Amino acid sequence: MTRAPLFLLADDNPDDAELTREALKEAHPAVTLEWVRDGQECMDYLTSGRPRPDLILLDLNMPRKDGRQTLLEIKTAPEFCDIPVVILTTSEAERDVTESYRRHANAYMVKPITIDDLIDIMKQLSQFWLGNFVRLPQGR
Repeated sequence: MTRAPLFLLADDNPDDAELTREALKEAHPAVTLEWVRDGQECMDYLTSGRPRPDLILLDLNMPRKDGRQTLLEIKTAPEFCDIPVVILTTSEAERDVTESYRRHANAYMVKPITIDDLIDIMKQLSQFWLGNFVRLPQGR
């Protein structure tokens, strides 16, 4: 039996995390969303032996360890580099977009203003990453 898809959200804003959870529940009810508050908690989660996420949603601007450093750590670690990482942030700065892709982000998305737009983004993300066209590595 295969487990439900698992997304890991790293975002320091509890309101954004709750909105993302609700939008994802509306978009793809089968997905489990785990939430961590910063990059350090993200890396702690990944190294804890907890279930491996199928996708990481990563904010850039967080305390302790920001998303930029976290992305670099994930993508340079042999045991985690194959986990897709989607940047989900408020930053529209071109340097952040460029730097994220240079650090091997799989996608870069700007957080929308409305819940309806966030639901739409979660639907598109779910359809793309969990649909019939993309094949993800099996969890280890």
